[in-house]
Amino acid sequence: MISSLLRRTALPLIAGLGLLGGTLAVGSAQAADEPLRFGIISTESSTNQATQWQPFLDDMSKALGVKVEPFFATDYAAVIQAMRFDKIDLAWYGNKSAMEAVDRAGGEIFAQTVAANGDPGYWSLMIVNKDSPYDNVQEILANASKLTFGNGDPNSTSGYLVPGYYVFAKNHVDPNTAFKRTLNASHETNALTVANGQVDVATFNTEGMERLELTHPDKAAQLKVIWKSPLIPSDPLVWRTNLPQQTKDELRQFFLGYGDTEQQKAILEPLQWSGFAASDNDQLLPIRQLELFKQRAQVAADDSLDADAKQQQLADLDARLDTLNQRMEARDAAQAERADNTTAMVD
Repeated sequence: MISSLLRRTALPLIAGLGLLGGTLAVGSAQAADEPLRFGIISTESSTNQATQWQPFLDDMSKALGVKVEPFFATDYAAVIQAMRFDKIDLAWYGNKSAMEAVDRAGGEIFAQTVAANGDPGYWSLMIVNKDSPYDNVQEILANASKLTFGNGDPNSTSGYLVPGYYVFAKNHVDPNTAFKRTLNASHETNALTVANGQVDVATFNTEGMERLELTHPDKAAQLKVIWKSPLIPSDPLVWRTNLPQQTKDELRQFFLGYGDTEQQKAILEPLQWSGFAASDNDQLLPIRQLELFKQRAQVAADDSLDADAKQQQLADLDARLDTLNQRMEARDAAQAERADNTTAMVD
């Protein structure tokens, strides 16, 4: 939760550090000569990301007829905060950080990435050094007090939320107290510190592993995967809901039409994408479900709560889960109906 104190202090702090560009009043229309500011979450060093992203941002600038400026930050929270204060216009997020942007920063999902390898999404991983004696999560948890753990950014889907539920909450383990030491870092940092023997076990993901195999094959060869999560939906693209409609229309047209030419495919290749597909906030429904499941598991395991308080909290969480399940069922039914109508038209 973003506190009122953070709301009062975050903007001057970020601006004081020189991380943000020009200002716009909340809800104001974008001036014709105002650059479009694109937020990029921190999955690896900003130097590497700048090299990978710049050709794509240059193409966006040409297509839209306006300068597109990247906004890199040291953590996911800064990108979410930048959208909250209208300091960026759109951003590439993971699902967890997109949920925060939608709920707390006036964001709206309009597209999602399409993986170059054809996968419908990606997977969270737990990794150890290839010479580690541990081969599975249960062995890690049994020896956690002797180990250093590299956790992900708290707003990361694959680095934090997904393993937080499947590896820790379901096993009634608090990683902050179970391990000898717990650190939070980017995917790249986690992988490199495990490969170098500085951290015993860490979170990672399949997209990061594919990139590491290309950029640092020697380091990738030092890693051993000991756990793989269920499928995570592809990353969303989020814009500010208070952008002018014309800007939204132009952005949608650009993203949904990008990736058709060989030149565009070559530009997307370092980002591990082949293009983009239309999406909306319903993409977050399974992520919201996962977050509630995690909260429920934590409440159920909290022995400090008295029986009545625990029962009330569990009942509230169950009611929210029921509502969420109904929305997911309605969404799935609507998608099935659209698919049937499309098939009937083709026949």
